[in-house]
Amino acid sequence: MSVNRITDETIEYIGILAKLALSDAQKEQAKEDMGRMLDYIDKLNELDTGDAAPLSHVSAPENVFREDAVTNGDERDALLANAPGEKDGMYVVPRTFA
Repeated sequence: MSVNRITDETIEYIGILAKLALSDAQKEQAKEDMGRMLDYIDKLNELDTGDAAPLSHVSAPENVFREDAVTNGDERDALLANAPGEKDGMYVVPRTFA
């Protein structure tokens, strides 16, 4: 069994923080699940990471920015062709409020 014991008080407190109403069976299941999680963390702590270099990212960061360039040009006439109405190169739409 785990050295890290999850108590009933811990489960109650977590339930309050998460605003959960847990049944007794759900509380027992949560205690078991949390105990297994803590056991897994303890197992990970046994790993020798002395030779591992510290990382801030899994892969090397690189610049992903590109130049901002217009690619579609001036298509005003094509866009206005679908407009319900047009005046001075702009859409004419019905008034929405008086």
